[in-house]
Amino acid sequence: MTSPASRPIRILMDVDTGVDDAFALLFAALHDGVDLRGVTCVDGNVDVDQVVANTLQVLNTAGAASVPVARGAERPLLNESMYARDYHGQDGLGDLGLGPAPTGPVSLHAVDFLQKTLSESLRPLVIVALAPLTNLALLLRMYPRIESQIERIVLMGGSIGSGNATPLAEFNVWHDPESAAIVMNADTPKTMYGLDVFYDVTVTAEQGIALAAMEHPAAKLGGLLISHQVRAMAAREEPELPVTLGDYGALAALLDPDGATIESATVSVVTTSGPARGQTVVDLGADMPAGVGDEGAAVDVVTKVDGHRYSTMWLEAFGLSGTAHA
Repeated sequence: MTSPASRPIRILMDVDTGVDDAFALLFAALHDGVDLRGVTCVDGNVDVDQVVANTLQVLNTAGAASVPVARGAERPLLNESMYARDYHGQDGLGDLGLGPAPTGPVSLHAVDFLQKTLSESLRPLVIVALAPLTNLALLLRMYPRIESQIERIVLMGGSIGSGNATPLAEFNVWHDPESAAIVMNADTPKTMYGLDVFYDVTVTAEQGIALAAMEHPAAKLGGLLISHQVRAMAAREEPELPVTLGDYGALAALLDPDGATIESATVSVVTTSGPARGQTVVDLGADMPAGVGDEGAAVDVVTKVDGHRYSTMWLEAFGLSGTAHA
């Protein structure tokens, strides 16, 4: 893990760009602690073509149109696609009516783009995976030697406790359990940022309004997405709560691990049919070598975060004080 004071972390991001992926992408494009080498897209919150369009729109808005974007898997390995448009909007970005980006994706498939980028890098890169893990599973199966070029996989997925797609399963893992199992069982060091901390890094409606009033297009987009989430919660008749920055927290834990409690664990993914399909079974405190064991694979699991610290870091990337309008 690297602290904010260190040199920028070279990362690749794998996304299914909905609202909270956008929060993470905006931050990655703006923060000087991140060296974003590319973004791969996968079927998840919305279909993969919409994910590509959303990703290009977000990066262009953040002034990062030069970051290469690659289109990946169109569906999970075995499951049928199940989208989350009720949460993210029909277009995945809050139905804000954003125009198309002036750039398009690279010609390489996401898996080949990952292989090429990793192989050509002078040192291993970190992959921040904020989506179903189909692209990464295919990468590890098609190019198994590439693991030596992956410094760590930081993934938003899974849960120690309950789920959000089912009572037991978190959406990203549930969407493609077989791929999640392949990635969890890889020898590469892994950090799991799951539902247990997903909702702990938040911003307020007032902070969203303040961002939307700023001149920078990235700040405006961040603010509009926050306001969409506020409206969506009201439409679902949910109590008025702060808006979670969700996926962004996984990136925050990578940049600033001192703001998180991270415990060694063994993790296995339920891939059988039935009500537990997609569940991550987490045995905390287990001390086992990297790789697969009888009870699961070695994974570093984020069990607690300093939500205010991480939300302040996100807001400050746009030039907004973390205490403003709190």
